[in-house]
Amino acid sequence: MKSKSFAALATAGVLGAILGSSSPAAHAEAAAGLALAQQQNCMSCHSVTRSFMGPALHDVAAKYADREDAANYLKHKIMDGSAGVWGPVPMPANTQLTPDQAATLANWVLSLK
Repeated sequence: MKSKSFAALATAGVLGAILGSSSPAAHAEAAAGLALAQQQNCMSCHSVTRSFMGPALHDVAAKYADREDAANYLKHKIMDGSAGVWGPVPMPANTQLTPDQAATLANWVLSLK
């Protein structure tokens, strides 16, 4: 339980930093991405700022920031799952997500760089 509390606080801190320096549209997008990540239990394995069971989302954003197809690539990784990229723990497929929800999550993650 301690880790989830830390993850929630770290997420709130990063979201605050994003919201403090961007447009109202970016605020709404960031809030929607965070809410969806929490709703779909992404934060059970990920934190924004530190590695937990999965990589820190900030690190994911940094790794793919220069990739032209980053949003689409991450959308498919979110939907289809992944193994071996960040370590031995695989990320399961998120078959409950629609393609639009996965795109929202991917764009939110990329905004964390």
